[in-house]
Amino acid sequence: MSNVFYQEKFQDRHNGPRVEEIQEMLGYLGLQSLDQLIDQAVPSQIRLKKALALPTALSEKSFLVKIQQIADKNKVFKSYIGQGYYDVTVPAVIQRNVLENPGWYTQYTPYQAEIAQGRLQALLNFQTAVADLTGLEIANASLLDEATAAAEAMFMLYSARKNKTANVFLVTPNIYPQTLDVLQTRAVPFGVEIRVADLEEENLTEDIFATLIQYPAADGTIKDYTGFTAAAHEKNVTVCAIADLMSLALLTPPGEWGADVVVGNSQRFGVPMGFGGPHAAFFATKEAYKRNIPGRIIGVTSDASGNYALRMALQTREQHIRRDKASSNICTAQALLAIMASFYAVYHGPQGIKNIAKRINDLTKLLDKALQELGYEQINEAYFDTLRIAVGDHVGALKSEALNNELNFFYHEGMVGISLDETTTFEDIETIVRVFAKIKGKSWNDVDLRGLTEQLESSIPSEAVRTSPYLTHPIFNSYHSESEMLRYIKSLEAKDLSLCHSMIPLGSCTMKLNATTEMLPLTWARFGDLHPFAPVDQTSGYMQLINELNDWLSEITGFAKMSFQPNSGAQGEYAGLMVIRAYHESRSEGHRNVCLIPASAHGTNPASASMAGLKVVVVKCDVYGNIDVVDLRTKAEEHAANLNSLMVTYPSTHGVFEESIIEICEIIHQNGGQVYMDGANMNAQVGLTSPGFIGADVCHLNLHKTFCIPHGGGGPGMGPIGVAAHLVPFLPNHEVVEISGEEGISAVSAAPFGSASILTISYAYIAMMGGEGLTDATKTAILNANYIKARLENHYPVLYAGANGRCAHEMILDCRAFKSVGIEVSDIAKRLMDYGFHAPTVSFPVAGTLMVEPTESESKAELDRFCDALIAIRSEIAAVETGEIDQKENVLKHAPHTAEIVSADEWNRPYSRQTAAYPLSYLKVNKFWPSVGRVNDSQGDRTLICSCPSIEEYMEA
Repeated sequence: MSNVFYQEKFQDRHNGPRVEEIQEMLGYLGLQSLDQLIDQAVPSQIRLKKALALPTALSEKSFLVKIQQIADKNKVFKSYIGQGYYDVTVPAVIQRNVLENPGWYTQYTPYQAEIAQGRLQALLNFQTAVADLTGLEIANASLLDEATAAAEAMFMLYSARKNKTANVFLVTPNIYPQTLDVLQTRAVPFGVEIRVADLEEENLTEDIFATLIQYPAADGTIKDYTGFTAAAHEKNVTVCAIADLMSLALLTPPGEWGADVVVGNSQRFGVPMGFGGPHAAFFATKEAYKRNIPGRIIGVTSDASGNYALRMALQTREQHIRRDKASSNICTAQALLAIMASFYAVYHGPQGIKNIAKRINDLTKLLDKALQELGYEQINEAYFDTLRIAVGDHVGALKSEALNNELNFFYHEGMVGISLDETTTFEDIETIVRVFAKIKGKSWNDVDLRGLTEQLESSIPSEAVRTSPYLTHPIFNSYHSESEMLRYIKSLEAKDLSLCHSMIPLGSCTMKLNATTEMLPLTWARFGDLHPFAPVDQTSGYMQLINELNDWLSEITGFAKMSFQPNSGAQGEYAGLMVIRAYHESRSEGHRNVCLIPASAHGTNPASASMAGLKVVVVKCDVYGNIDVVDLRTKAEEHAANLNSLMVTYPSTHGVFEESIIEICEIIHQNGGQVYMDGANMNAQVGLTSPGFIGADVCHLNLHKTFCIPHGGGGPGMGPIGVAAHLVPFLPNHEVVEISGEEGISAVSAAPFGSASILTISYAYIAMMGGEGLTDATKTAILNANYIKARLENHYPVLYAGANGRCAHEMILDCRAFKSVGIEVSDIAKRLMDYGFHAPTVSFPVAGTLMVEPTESESKAELDRFCDALIAIRSEIAAVETGEIDQKENVLKHAPHTAEIVSADEWNRPYSRQTAAYPLSYLKVNKFWPSVGRVNDSQGDRTLICSCPSIEEYMEA
């Protein structure tokens, strides 16, 4: 047939191997077809009987036409709603060179510090900016959103409380409703009482362990909390403040009036609202809490040559080590957005930030004066950016006129709230005044705005005016022209290995292609500039996208409905368990509190179970890495009266499709429990099987893994949950935007649909792949993994395999035997950097191993290059085993090798410079140089420096 009607398929661009390469790999495996491999790898009893019922795949051009039509249904009015979300101006140099740049958005979490120095520096800048602005000693490298950051603070202060009988968290009534909603959710499993009461000394009763202040308050008012904080500390009550980061350029930082913890959202630092996210929350605290702080901390240390180097400190993969005893289940942060916020601080510097804050405050004061000239009563005496205008019975008329002028205000009990932001102009003030004047039957010309600018008085009380400096480090005072800023961004980007350079073969993390077309709509104004609490008739584009994505993901998972509120995989785990908890309570079985978790599970599983108030009981695995069904049945029956759930990953964390998974689900159901499936390995299921078909009741999906949202150096993530029909009534609701029924659990994150703007990416992926394309991607991922397994298994033992000797989409290479000659798995990881690769997952789920996942996006050439590197490294290990090379002085122990080391005048190592830098020929054509040598981890933990140090401070440390 003529190819005149041929239409190129997006899947042919997404999947790496060409048709001829697939046949070559199948031949290497001794197979005739891809379906033959799938039959060997995936148990027949779990295979779907029909193809996915999804719309026909769109071409890239057709998709862009469709998504533009959807975007056009969103109405982007000028937003003055506030409530923690503000319009921003994203500096173009940051938007183009960070947010839209795969050199920044495709990196993995910086667990391999030597090839992540760029984003580590950007995150250290974020920590420094937060610590400076909040007036506290230490900050982490971001959390998910403001509400969950407040919940993390509550839990940290509860765990560290001096009075162990105190269980009340005293919360100001003047708090954002979404934050209170999330606090209520997180408090339930621990028996913490959220007491909403005025922050007065007489309310500091003995049963209170900590208190929460919103600063400025939700209604925009500003108060001095110095006396209240001192009174709280006298009674051993700790103080947490939720602060507006932009306001702290003008207001006394909470750290200076005694706050123990300050949390908030860095969205105002150049990150679009995006209908709710993603945005990087911040968490700052006192040095005393440095080992309790949730999330990641970037710390300063040195490399093997004594040079300045950075690493993740203290909490690195804490949940995988401490599991149910972990202080948090956080795995994904919001690294990319924290990086954007940090560059915003660098670009504007202290004076620029102050100028922006002052302009916001001055325009707010001007509007205040103008509205009072019109005869309105403005309630807030002290404020930064928010006014409250008493309009009484005129609310309806005012709202109608505001909408006619495409303005959104915040309406509450006869009051109109107006929150200004950095995009507000003098002309905007004129428009607002015109609207209010019309309601009074006046002309806006009755107000001399230009004249009023000469009469503005301070709206910030003298005791609340900031006098201390901030952003004093040279980094924040050096790059204010676009040329300098561009070069600074690029200098950091050059220090990081990303998917731009090579495959990132991380087992259980699915680092696949993030196609350019998938990413384009993300920065369109009609997706980026929408406030999450905008009137529903302005958000129909988002609603169409979310509803269609719900239908598609429900079809893919075999579930009845999805909730898009969880904005990370770990938060999805927590949300799913809380839904199960609510289901049991609805059946008068709230006593069910035992969660069975296999020994091989992701560390976030037991940490999430603990957060949900569950007792973790570990189930053994057999010698083949599968769940020990006999032990599972014994423990399920033993705890039948109290069995809440089983948390299971499928395929298993050991990279195998367990044959007994349906029986496993049946055992749990027979004993009154529910099955929670961890969706981390969904990339091996799509189109072949599904959680619902297997028998699971709830599953979270890592959209930042299987469905192409990029990792962004450690986030953003999205972890929506799908549930079976009987759990649908209990899906998360939201205090501001109703999205579930009366039985729904309270919110798990700040925005109703989590990090909504990045849903556009997964929507694009599914729309352009279609059911057939998604299924082919799964098959290709399994092929790529089995090809690597076949190439490497004669060099490295592969720890587990299925009944037919095949793995799923990943495998575990056993490196433990090399310890006998002094070679650790970490040495292999560092040496891979010299070959231009990020290491696979190190020592998880089995210590001393590498877990490899290639994904479907990698070509045969790239797979071979990776295999050649590991085989070459095996030869280097062999030289140590035979005694040809010393166990301590060898190329692995000194890896990685920097350009500075290799080009130094002196070279006294027992191997050549060529061996160090160019062990395989392809490296002479395309070499990625690690920017530092091996990082000194122990020094970094002994001397924790987590903000940008001066040269003197660094040398002293």
